[in-house]
Amino acid sequence: MTDTLTAPETTATAPEASAETDAVTPMPLAGIKVVDFTQVYMGPSATQMLGDYGAEIIKVERPGFGDISRNSFPDKDGQDNPIFLSINRNKRSLSIDSRKPEGREVLYRLIRDADVVVSNFRNGVMERMGFGYDDLKEANPRLIWASGTGFGDVGPYASKGGQDVIAQSYSGVMWRREADDAPLSTYSTSLCDYTTGMHLMQGILLALRTRDASGVGQKVEVTMWDSMLHMQMQEACMQLNRGYEVNWGQMPLSGVFATTDGAVTMVGGFTEDPLRHISAALELDENLGERPEYATLDLQFANKPALQETFRAAFASNTTAHWVERLEAEGVLNAPVHSLAQALDDEQTAANRMIVEAPHPSVGTVRMLNAPIRLSATPPSVRRSAPRLGEHNVEVLLENGYDAETIAHLQELGVLR
Repeated sequence: MTDTLTAPETTATAPEASAETDAVTPMPLAGIKVVDFTQVYMGPSATQMLGDYGAEIIKVERPGFGDISRNSFPDKDGQDNPIFLSINRNKRSLSIDSRKPEGREVLYRLIRDADVVVSNFRNGVMERMGFGYDDLKEANPRLIWASGTGFGDVGPYASKGGQDVIAQSYSGVMWRREADDAPLSTYSTSLCDYTTGMHLMQGILLALRTRDASGVGQKVEVTMWDSMLHMQMQEACMQLNRGYEVNWGQMPLSGVFATTDGAVTMVGGFTEDPLRHISAALELDENLGERPEYATLDLQFANKPALQETFRAAFASNTTAHWVERLEAEGVLNAPVHSLAQALDDEQTAANRMIVEAPHPSVGTVRMLNAPIRLSATPPSVRRSAPRLGEHNVEVLLENGYDAETIAHLQELGVLR
């Protein structure tokens, strides 16, 4: 089940009237203009979310090459591959050489009328390009200048490049694992990029709300370092105040256990006497909670190897479906271990309308994930597919006061390509 959104590619359309309103309600960010210098994942995920809720996003790209994610994964559709398409819908591409003075002037002109400028370069890059906060705020006092970096602009790591796996490694996230002797490994989804991108989007919204009251813009800064530390707020507070390292992956009544045809994740908690319910669900001959060696949480930690071996032996005796049914009957939190393909095909994904479709001029219909924030009166919309590189060069400049002759001249100079 998918939502098919087929609004004209270059025309932003307001959402239909809903049960919450008698008339069409403007999208939350309608009228907000964003000049988007971001690339790869962190920044584009933030600006796509802004676009999904109505903001106008002008994506600034390098001529010929474009956003790095256009080229980072070999694909039959080249620069319009699914990696790029997944996080760049509801944007228009302006392919412009900002090294040329004529290119910088075009961008200054766009920014003078913009609400937000967003980037996720290394520290100092926007300043060297002439688009730092101090360069722009006098010309546009209402501007929100938003930046996402790896570590921030001060401190010993300020000059380091930020990248998802690097942030996992520095932040302590990678260190904690199911067993102390388990090999260290990277998290297989871009956890840091996505988290920081959502913080970047939240910071922009907060700054826009402040500007509603003050009329003045401000600088917004987020870092992978801060975002990953903040994700661990419970563990950090315990470490700072008790000197104790909390590791939710090492809880004695929880784990991932192989079955005869797959695996089940079990979380033994959030109920009174969880070990009694686990023992019943696993069809054990006794309530393990009555054994003296498992009588308290401390003892369960101390005797975790033997306890978990009992769990493993039980799970290995039957199918995933069997154990899911048994655990459900006892009120023990559980889930089968699914692949991404299984999760996308799950009925819950369809029920939540999490897959949308949009037409693309060169690759056909693109299926992708919907925005996860559901608003009853102003839901997200896919008004245009991700742009081809430089697809909107002429359109954007015409809208911003350039005539056809000037645009042709900029093309001849190689400013627009």
